[in-house]
This record gives sequence, C-alpha cells and structure tokens, in this order.
Amino acid sequence: MTEIHPTATVDPKAQLASDVKVGPYCVIGPHVVMDEGVVLHSHVVVEGRTSIGARTQIYPFASIGHAPQDLKYKGEPSTLEIGSDNLIREHVTMNPGTEGGGMVTRVGNHCAFLASSHVGHDSIVGNHVVFSNSVLLAGHCKIGDYVIFGGGAALHQFGRVGKHAFIGGMSAVESDVIPYGLVVGNRANLMGLNLVGLRRRGFSREQMHAMREAYNLLFSGQGTLRERVAEAADRFSSSPEVMEIVDFIRAEADRAICLPRLDRAV
Repeated sequence: MTEIHPTATVDPKAQLASDVKVGPYCVIGPHVVMDEGVVLHSHVVVEGRTSIGARTQIYPFASIGHAPQDLKYKGEPSTLEIGSDNLIREHVTMNPGTEGGGMVTRVGNHCAFLASSHVGHDSIVGNHVVFSNSVLLAGHCKIGDYVIFGGGAALHQFGRVGKHAFIGGMSAVESDVIPYGLVVGNRANLMGLNLVGLRRRGFSREQMHAMREAYNLLFSGQGTLRERVAEAADRFSSSPEVMEIVDFIRAEADRAICLPRLDRAV
C-alpha cells in the first residue's frame, strides 16, 4: 500500500501507484504521476506536470518539476518525464520544457544524478547516464546513453554528447562531444576515446581498434574535416561504432564539434 508520512503534503489530484512511499515533509503537486515503487525519502518537492517512472528514488531537498529557469517561460503546460530505476540525490533540480524547446524535458532509465546536479529545460537525457556531484546541464541539451559526467562539469545550452562519452570533472563543455569521446578542460578539448569505459562495457578489441583508426583519421589526417569524415565513412562503413561518430558529426547542430587542442593520436 502507498505509504505517506503524516507531515507530507500530497494534492488529492496527484496519481500515485499503490506502493509509492512518500517520506516526511515532502510536497507533491496536483499534476504529478508516480509509478510503482517510487520512493521520496524526505523533504522532496515534486510539482508541475511531472511523471516519475517505477522504482526511482529521490533524496532530500531535491526540487523536481518546478517552472523552468527560462525568462521566456510564460506558464505554458510543459512537462517533465523521468524514467524508471533512477537515483536522484540531494539538492538535484530538474525543470520541465518550454514552448521554445518542444515542451518536454525527458530523462531515461537507470540514471544516477548525484548531489546538486541540474537538468535544464527541454533537455533529453538517455539511459544509464551518470551525473556526478554538481554537474550542470543547460537547456536544450541532448545526452546519449551511458554518458558519464565527472564532478562539477557543465554543458553549454543546445549541446550534444554522444553515447558512451566521458566528460572529465570540472570541464566546461561548449562544443558537441562525439560518441565514445573523452573530453577534459576549461574550455574542454577532445583528448581521445573513452577506452576505459569501452573496455568496461565489453567492446571487443576489434571494435576499439576500428574506432582508434577512425579517430586518428578524423582528427589527425590531411584535408578538411568534411573530407576526412567522408573518407572515414568509406573506409569504416562496416563498423557501426565509427558510423555513429560519422553521423554525429554530419548531423545538423547548434554547436561546433569539440576538437583536440593539438593533433593527438590515441
């Protein structure tokens, strides 16, 4: 059965699954939907048109679903969609979308948002993503699956990070990060491939070898980047991982691609 602490304030219009647990001094608004097994530990505020997927846990002083921090927001009925099996730690903030960004902020499944991290309005976060402490995600960003952000990292609005990328701690990222990339610094530069993460996730030596060769061609080869991308697409057409990098670079985007500070092989 649903467990609601006597000190919690839950609007009667909120939709809570039968086994949701709401701890002391939590506040839940009228448009909130929570699936089975959701746990609010204490002092959590969930407002707006927010849905929270099964078994997600939210820790004290998180602010979820309040109006986006966008001065253009005029009260439009935008939403925040949070998937299942997420861990949302203390002081995390997540904002819904805006009319200028598609009206929805979306977080995938099996993610971890550590203390004081922020998900900005209209951002899309994939599955198995990790935000370490105090990671700041601006509005309109797109984060692929299995991305890891080190503590204190920040991503510029409209930024993209491809899947399996690693963002080093305290990095200020103002350009798009390729899939499988590793970036570090202020402002962040591409330092190579996230080889440690790829090994941990079971990528084969053959897959990583193809990615390393393609990376060196793309970022240390002759000619323009467009020419090198075309050559990589021809040479590595049988590698799904390389083609993901190629397609990411070719895609229309608001930000430039994050590049190495110097010609750097991996």
